[in-house]
Amino acid sequence: MNKLLLHAEGFAVLALSVYAYGLNQFSWLLFFILILAPDISMLGYLVNNKIGALLYNLFHTYTVAIIVIFFGLLLSNPSTIAVGIIWTAHIGMDRMFGFGLKYQSEFKETHLNRV
Repeated sequence: MNKLLLHAEGFAVLALSVYAYGLNQFSWLLFFILILAPDISMLGYLVNNKIGALLYNLFHTYTVAIIVIFFGLLLSNPSTIAVGIIWTAHIGMDRMFGFGLKYQSEFKETHLNRV
């Protein structure tokens, strides 16, 4: 049941992000170009599991994405807001599909696996 709730939460974040993005009439081309950009952080695993998990988790936590949105709002910068919303949508999409934050032990071991 807990996993189902976490997947539903991810879907809700994704849906709300897509709605907010469309409501602001941001570029859908930009959305589709950047939606997978946070996954570039997986390249940290080429160094080792510790660096890989650290980078992956940094780019896959809602806190950083929301800070980007906050600064976009603070600076009245639509591009920054758009990037933050896309980033948030990516994280929601990952959670919806069951991809969670990583442990240093191995790439496939996530916080959602232990729920």
